Amino acid sequence: MATIATNKKAYHNYHLLQKWECGMALTGPEVKSIRAGHVSFTDSFARFEEGELFVYNIHINPYEQASYNNVEPDRPRKLLMHAKEIERLAGLLTRKGLTLIPTKMYFNSRGFVKIEIAVGQGKKLYDKREDMKTRDVKREIDRAVKTRRT
Repeated sequence: MATIATNKKAYHNYHLLQKWECGMALTGPEVKSIRAGHVSFTDSFARFEEGELFVYNIHINPYEQASYNNVEPDRPRKLLMHAKEIERLAGLLTRKGLTLIPTKMYFNSRGFVKIEIAVGQGKKLYDKREDMKTRDVKREIDRAVKTRRT
């Protein structure tokens, strides 16, 4: 599994409750651009429309050698999941305050582009501060252990 891009802001701004793997409907030049690593997750989210799941605001730069075959870089893209998974996910999102956030894009073992989406609940400011504090403490402990070993 080769990771292409991760949405670091999602881990900072949301409590991620449950993760799902799904495919994405892409064109050929988009896949080539993704292979080159030209993907950005800024302000991306997923939403249901007429029983189907779409992801918005994932920016995939146009592939330069594709000329007229390129599509709009920020277009909504359909996510591919089994119908039962989509129903289960829709049931989860009926709770207030939950949203779908794309967290990671990668190639699976067969070479297909997969996207990991997570059901997230927004963090409060004090939750973010607490996370930063625990991360700093862990970093200091790791430094102390490393200097102690040498």
